[in-house]
Amino acid sequence: MTPHISRKRSTLVIATAVAAGALLTAGLTTGASAQQDVSGNAAEASAASPMRLSASVRTGLIQDAETKTAATAEKIGLGAKEKLVVRDVVKDRDGTTHTRYERTYDGLPVLGGDLVVHTAKSGAVKGVSKATKATVKVRSTSAKLAPKAVAKAAESTAAKTGETKKADANAPRKVVWAAEGKPTLAFETVVTGTQKDGTPSELHVITDAATGKKLFQYQAVENGKGHSQYSGDVEVGSTKAGSGFELTDGGRGNHKTLDLNHGSSGGKLYTDADDTWGTGKPADTQTAAVDAAYGAGLTWDYYKDVHGRSGIKGDGKGATSRVHYGNNYVNAFWQDSCFCMTYGDGEGNAKPLTSIDVAAHEMTHGVTSATGNMEYSGESGGLNEATSDIFAAAVEFKANNAQDKGDYLVGEKIDINGDGTPLRYMDKPSKDGNSLDYWDTNAGNVDVHYSSGIANHFFYLLSEGSGAKEINGVKYDSPTKDGSKVEGIGREKAEKIWFKALTAYFTTTTDYAQARKDTVKAAGDLYGAGSAEVKAVEAAWTGVNVK
Repeated sequence: MTPHISRKRSTLVIATAVAAGALLTAGLTTGASAQQDVSGNAAEASAASPMRLSASVRTGLIQDAETKTAATAEKIGLGAKEKLVVRDVVKDRDGTTHTRYERTYDGLPVLGGDLVVHTAKSGAVKGVSKATKATVKVRSTSAKLAPKAVAKAAESTAAKTGETKKADANAPRKVVWAAEGKPTLAFETVVTGTQKDGTPSELHVITDAATGKKLFQYQAVENGKGHSQYSGDVEVGSTKAGSGFELTDGGRGNHKTLDLNHGSSGGKLYTDADDTWGTGKPADTQTAAVDAAYGAGLTWDYYKDVHGRSGIKGDGKGATSRVHYGNNYVNAFWQDSCFCMTYGDGEGNAKPLTSIDVAAHEMTHGVTSATGNMEYSGESGGLNEATSDIFAAAVEFKANNAQDKGDYLVGEKIDINGDGTPLRYMDKPSKDGNSLDYWDTNAGNVDVHYSSGIANHFFYLLSEGSGAKEINGVKYDSPTKDGSKVEGIGREKAEKIWFKALTAYFTTTTDYAQARKDTVKAAGDLYGAGSAEVKAVEAAWTGVNVK
């Protein structure tokens, strides 16, 4: 039977830009679990869980925090030249707020200076999570190098590393680099162009403002009634427009789906005369749009229903999905700069990368950018990628779609390898031939799509436990580094622990050792400091050699 998406859900009926995210190359994942929810600590879980905040309430919390930045900076012991800039606020049901800030020093942005202030309902500061523990201070904010020379060097760096073709450096901005070692006056240059596989490039190059030495670099484009190709007949959000309809989801922040028509920029909003979209076949350009719109809707619903978050930034605003990028383009990505997910059509333009887990993976890159914002490089980059895989699995399970059942496989529908195998495996990541099952000292030097395996494996162990089992017809057999047996606590709890850590504790520089501490703390917040859930988190991290 030809997959068909039947949607009648128009609004007449129902009614920054640093990170981006690519799913694949060097790679891209709940609802029902094989594990039962064994906790009896419901009261503790609800007290520390995030509240559902309307856009107006969230705006009010941010505005309130903005009026108190000077007092907060003094309260947490920042220097006279340091100022705080509010980026996000999460409020727990017990009244605790977690306010995420960027930091400036003498008017300059501090990269790696982000922090989260945890404040009790009484107004007392309970703690601060900092990306750097160093004192932010530089001898002078006067640079020895000229910006033009810095830009030229950044273009050269991009060309030499092969990160960017047709490189074009934007004007460098002066910053304080604090993500590694002693804070240093530096320039940040964004080099745009295209990567080798055709993915857009936004390479950030950090250069010492005195010596011209490259301090760091990272890629900001993180590779994340209709008839669908992968999910059968599904509902997608559309809006009545004139005598027809447009693929704008009024029930989900006006999310829009655009046709790039094999181009790389712009895009045309999909319209239709009768509000029935696609045929289930890739030859119909609407089919990929249906899958993309459906995946975006499922992801929106997941974050709202499970975590109380309305939209990627928690502000109730929808993003944009763009399909038919390039020609034979085998990837998908998220970009903050356009607040959009973009999908290629795969080999032969026959396998669009628009399955549920791919869509959720890319949209989650946006959520990560708005919260923990882990740098897309080294161990923090692995955690960034894993977060997208983790919540992609969560969305897929919750969707409970008969033709794309939830699993701990990544990209199993899009046939990237050409042999029917998935892109990644969460129970034993090394089955893909590249990903890491366990942490070691070289983890920070591995491509982020492969070092993500450590956290993916942790999440599987925490959810389902070690050993052999079968879930939704898929067989798994998850090992541990030390041969220990790990008991899972159920995927739903594991999701909530990871989301709590992401939104309340992770920062731009979080590595695996810190992620262990943060998830233990998150589990303690939700289920109690001495709970079985905390012990399970510790056991799962030990199982992947993060001690």
